[in-house]
Amino acid sequence: CIKMGEILNIIKLRRSVRNYKPQQIVETSLENILDAARFAPTGQNSQSWHFTAVQNSEILEKLNVIVKKEYQNSPVELLRKRAENPDFSFYYNAPTFIIVSAPKESNLAPYDAGAALQNIFLAAYEEGIGSVWIHALTRIYDNPDVRKILSKLGIPENHAVTGSAAIGYIEGNYPDLPPRKEGTFSIYR
Repeated sequence: CIKMGEILNIIKLRRSVRNYKPQQIVETSLENILDAARFAPTGQNSQSWHFTAVQNSEILEKLNVIVKKEYQNSPVELLRKRAENPDFSFYYNAPTFIIVSAPKESNLAPYDAGAALQNIFLAAYEEGIGSVWIHALTRIYDNPDVRKILSKLGIPENHAVTGSAAIGYIEGNYPDLPPRKEGTFSIYR
């Protein structure tokens, strides 16, 4: 049974991590994290998503080369600046990268992915594993070179990448909590 405030405490303690050890996460931890994703709510209980965990460093590096090229040509200055870094890694060199995909025609898929990713992040924290939300592939999943890799990974051709997560054991200190904005909710009675 869950103790009062335990879930809220985990939500408040979890942070986005961008520094990872090269050590691969334990298989049972990965299974627990993916299982948590499956239990996220979905619109109309569609559960139309698919989770693909990539632990193959060659595949991740191929994706990284494509993403870097896309960032170099991006109209977004922040992305271009990131791509200038010789050590660029869109997935922060995490040993495991989880891709969430769903049928392109599903108008609820991005929201469902958000709920699933939140479960991934919370379960990873509980397993002592760092995580960060990655958006890069949501923008370029139809790039022919990316699509070729996604197909190799078994992601159906009719699926869009709706989100992804980099996960791994944390290198260095756990990040501090960034300040939370005030005035972000209202209550009317």
